[in-house]
Amino acid sequence: MNYQWYPGHMTKARRMMEENIKLIDLMIELVDARIPVSSRNPDIHTLGQNKSRLIVLNKCDLADEKITKEWLAFYESQNVTAVEVNAKQKKGVGQIQSAVQKACQEKIERDRKRGIIGRPVRAMVVGIPNVGKSTLINAIAGRNTAQTGNKPGVTKGKQWIRLNKSIELLDTPGILWPKMENQITGLHLAMIGSMNDEIFQIEELALDTIKFLQKEYPSLLAARFPSCEGLGEAEALRCLEGIAKDRGCLKKGEELNLEKASNILLDEFRNGKLGRFTLERPND
Repeated sequence: MNYQWYPGHMTKARRMMEENIKLIDLMIELVDARIPVSSRNPDIHTLGQNKSRLIVLNKCDLADEKITKEWLAFYESQNVTAVEVNAKQKKGVGQIQSAVQKACQEKIERDRKRGIIGRPVRAMVVGIPNVGKSTLINAIAGRNTAQTGNKPGVTKGKQWIRLNKSIELLDTPGILWPKMENQITGLHLAMIGSMNDEIFQIEELALDTIKFLQKEYPSLLAARFPSCEGLGEAEALRCLEGIAKDRGCLKKGEELNLEKASNILLDEFRNGKLGRFTLERPND
């Protein structure tokens, strides 16, 4: 299956970012802690290549803790400022402001030498759809300043938000990139819900998700869906059929409703009910 999604508003959003890049000092790039590689848009990287950068590993509560630590160590080895947060629960958010100051240290020092003291750092918050940009801004601000939603594409235009005397944030719509050369990237984005499910064959996506779980986290899959215990990657369909039976997903005539079972599996995978998963490691 070809994993690709680039609705028209993303072209407008990218153009808006290009127009505003000259106004900012720093890019705060949110990535999903479960897929730190696939959730980094290469277009965003190119647009911000001459700007200071702060990487925020959001949704760390859904990711494998051990592998998140590996990612933080990796970024540190690359001299990149990075932090892990759970913006929804406001965990780790308190470290953002000091991380911004650290990432912009050279800029702040240049301003000081020129006699410019107290000018706020202007940061653009960027990332793919549904990674939690607006939720993070609201968590930092301590109030609902940016519109949020648990689906891709909620933020449609830019929003400037003044957090305090030292930081101003520009919220931007989530954007993907027009052509994904690596379909593993597209698969990972689809698995965590950063694309619109309506454009995929949901059963195939569920089968790919089961294969990943059977390979990397078989005990967690079996704990949530006992009928999948002992089944290998080649038996993903049997696992999905077992989920349909266990959860009473039936059509008329007792036929299994695999579409309904697929949606149950993906929903529970995405919201953490199966456990904590990370799909990518630093040295993969």
